[in-house]
Amino acid sequence: MKIFNSMNRRKEDFVPLREGKVGIYACGPTVYNYFHIGNARMFIVFDVLRRYFEYKGYEVTYVQNFTDIDDKMIARANQEGITVRQLADRFVKEYYKDAQALGIHPATVHPYATEHIPQIIRLVETLILKGLAYEVNGDIYYDTAAFPDYGKLSGQKMDDLDAGARVGVDEDKKNPADFALWKKQKPGEPGWDSPWGMGRPGWHIECSAMSMEYLGETFDIHCGGQDLLFPHHENEIAQSEGATGHPFARYWMHNGFLNVDNQKMSKSLGNFFTVRDITREFDAEDIRMFMLSAQYRSPLNFSREQMQQAHASLQRLYGARDKILFLMEDLEDRALWDEENAVKSRVDDCVAAFEAAMDDDLNTAEAMGALFDLVYLINTEISEKSAQSLAQYALTQLHKICEVPGLLLKKPDELPGDVAELVEKRAQARSDKNWQGSDALRDAIAALGYLVEDTPKGQKVRRLT
Repeated sequence: MKIFNSMNRRKEDFVPLREGKVGIYACGPTVYNYFHIGNARMFIVFDVLRRYFEYKGYEVTYVQNFTDIDDKMIARANQEGITVRQLADRFVKEYYKDAQALGIHPATVHPYATEHIPQIIRLVETLILKGLAYEVNGDIYYDTAAFPDYGKLSGQKMDDLDAGARVGVDEDKKNPADFALWKKQKPGEPGWDSPWGMGRPGWHIECSAMSMEYLGETFDIHCGGQDLLFPHHENEIAQSEGATGHPFARYWMHNGFLNVDNQKMSKSLGNFFTVRDITREFDAEDIRMFMLSAQYRSPLNFSREQMQQAHASLQRLYGARDKILFLMEDLEDRALWDEENAVKSRVDDCVAAFEAAMDDDLNTAEAMGALFDLVYLINTEISEKSAQSLAQYALTQLHKICEVPGLLLKKPDELPGDVAELVEKRAQARSDKNWQGSDALRDAIAALGYLVEDTPKGQKVRRLT
């Protein structure tokens, strides 16, 4: 498997630190609101990364934190007259609701920043002892000039960083690019006791402390959105490697930006959407399908038209699954003919093409192409004349590779409410021998994308392919 390593700006063969095991740290949400669709892209993409490693047989330790203390959280909690912890608990619950709807597996560990204050303080103390951090009136800053490799991830030079950085009125830093490790408590803010008085951690130090707590001083993959590459991930490297003297993450992966109607997502432009907003119109699985339509490093444009295309693609996928299930009840269990063995071989070719695309830096766009080649094969080659074993093999392989992108989440008998209601009405119409009404309901069901057939066992319903 090859991964584009942001550190070296090229694709590299993935070689795990420990054979058969992978440690991944993914930057999680700041829990002061519902997460937006830009966040969702990152969460979905790296959920797929984790799933693919598991598909390949690795034991994965996946850590995704909750940032539950920062300026935005303090401001909103004060505005609502509640504690920061109450605010965090509320939106952590909301995160889990949206993540579950999107098919995102819970991380192996979901650490809270505020539950790792002792680890953060020890890390800051180490940096002070090593001459990499200094105190100014109860605030602790990282001395970027004291870390020779600062800027190696982003490719930015210290002179450029100093020229572009801003220094706040109340800050007395050595260099404009220096950043806070520990912040002195201000009125109306929560605080924790420390060797420097009451205060709270800076954002960057939280991820360094939590990642090393669960994955060790050096681990395999650190991932996040492109917007986090600088300064957040650059600062994590400086803190972590400065403290330990060892490499931090061996591979850095960053997903591209998500635009809305070809514009940068922004509240001021009125095109800022949370996942909760989008699921009022589209199914959450449609969002997941859309997010995988492009290779993760490429920019992705969100629009209603793109979502409608994703919905149609997902319906084709379910249609192929349901077709096989529909046919299998009546298929004969017999040895395969030569022609059917050839179809089985073509199924294997689709699976191999899917794996090749995923091995090429998680290219979900090409992988989805291979998946829909399999859908086409099912729709054109699996029929009422096929052997049951061929249909079962194709179905098994379809489910196997769909587990990686996290699709086909709904059960076969899980009809949408409007379809289920029409099916029930049609059953009553047939019972009443209302054949004209029965036919009209069949057409109404077909208009919603479902085929209903009458069998000795009653009505059978499946998606149209």
